Amino acid sequence: MFFGLGIILHFCNNISQSTDIDINKKSTIIFKISQKLNSTEKYKKYEGIAQAGKHSFNSIFYIPGDHKELDFEHYYKAESYIMKPALPQYTYQFNYARYLNRKNIGYQVFISSEVFSSERRDLNFKDKVRQSRLDVLKRIDNTEMSVKTRAFLKGIILADRTEMDAATVKDFNRAGLIHFLAISGTHIVVIFGIFYFLMIRIIPLRLRKYAVVLSLGFIWLFALFIGFGSSVLRSCIMLTVYFIFVLLQRKPDLLHSLALSAFIILILDTQQLFDVGFQLSFVAVLGIFWLNQPLLKYFPKQDNYFKKLIFNTITISLSAQLATLPLVLYYFHQFSLISIIANFIIVPFSEMIIVFSFLMTALIAFGLNFNWIEKIYDVVIQILLEVIHWFAEVDFLFMSNIPMNLIELFSISIAIYFLRAMILKYNFKNSMNLTIAVFVFFIMKIGSNIVENQKEEMLFHTFGKHEIISVKKGNTACFWISDIADRDKVVQFIIMPYCSSRRVDHFEIKMLPKSIEKMVFQGRVYELK
Repeated sequence: MFFGLGIILHFCNNISQSTDIDINKKSTIIFKISQKLNSTEKYKKYEGIAQAGKHSFNSIFYIPGDHKELDFEHYYKAESYIMKPALPQYTYQFNYARYLNRKNIGYQVFISSEVFSSERRDLNFKDKVRQSRLDVLKRIDNTEMSVKTRAFLKGIILADRTEMDAATVKDFNRAGLIHFLAISGTHIVVIFGIFYFLMIRIIPLRLRKYAVVLSLGFIWLFALFIGFGSSVLRSCIMLTVYFIFVLLQRKPDLLHSLALSAFIILILDTQQLFDVGFQLSFVAVLGIFWLNQPLLKYFPKQDNYFKKLIFNTITISLSAQLATLPLVLYYFHQFSLISIIANFIIVPFSEMIIVFSFLMTALIAFGLNFNWIEKIYDVVIQILLEVIHWFAEVDFLFMSNIPMNLIELFSISIAIYFLRAMILKYNFKNSMNLTIAVFVFFIMKIGSNIVENQKEEMLFHTFGKHEIISVKKGNTACFWISDIADRDKVVQFIIMPYCSSRRVDHFEIKMLPKSIEKMVFQGRVYELK
């Protein structure tokens, strides 16, 4: 029944875009924005709805980077170039067109001319909430804190990472702390704790249950304010279900709460099932449920708060990382061993950072700017970012270009499944189950490497206006690029995805001459036609 219901809902969620829109030419459009996206060096990006002639369509809008910020209170009109998202040349590349299609977005609009605006008179409740959040973001930008601190504050509390510089995001990724920036269960529980602490000081003891109800109401208002991301919605639903069980004097059940939150999210949007954040969020919680208590048994008795904090931090981080390891390797092809140490050091202080950041955001939102508090917060966050940057710089514990296909994904997941039984009870049967699962994983991996390394190929890639030619032989490859100035971007978006897909261990980069008829690689001549 549920499977059939899911198919029906998924069919209803797949809204086809109009195909009568003239593309690949300039036209005048009227549009409004619904969400701000991550900016690039050249463009500011927005999601929204546009109208060209009689046709309305969802699109991504690319505005010049030096243009002032767009808001939700205006309609905009501009000359634009409309195009459909390009399909990837090869299977190893990220399919951006499919990603946008899952969000019911079928077009990209590039605007280079002047943008005219007109005040909207049809603002709905959702737009007013979005505009209020945007106003708070602008107030944060007007403070005297450093740029990185402002970006961190907007990311950790208001779920806005659109202006965070690439170097900072890279540091969090390499240190395995990107979850610290994503609004998740930790943030929601801490913010719930702040509201509950205030409520019990106001509400009499005999009405204590209303303090719980009001605190739950506050976290839902907070979730509405920052936008209902999958991790936020999952955390709010799970916390609400948990306390409903408590208020009804029933035994709370984590798996039922998790399943109910997933069910509600997928009813609202079945496309969330394919979202990487959705998958990682739920798998991480399942991993904590599956492995945390067995791992705690190997630590000394937690007979005080300090021991509970330290030991639970280690086991929860380790459980979540073990559970999400297959997905991380499959989607991102990288893993940082330093993340275990980084989480052990940073996570215990995360609650204090979240509380401090939430209070800073509240003060700024209500216009209560205290320079001395801003300076203290700026210093604390700068120290935090420096520590994370130090972890990210430990290269010998960071592994990249890790190949992983679906067969390997399932085999390593089975090994992690058997790991719990061996942790709970070490005996011959459990150890053999785990050993066989690990052995099967390595067989799949070695077999995939052998099959891929027997292939030879020569490909022509395009990256912007540049051309790249690659020649692969065995587990080595050579890339000829037309502009060496864009080397870093080519490595990030072309070379590294190609190497992880084709299981290339060694590669070299050469300059592509303007006129070339043949190339030589490992003693073999390749004719260009």
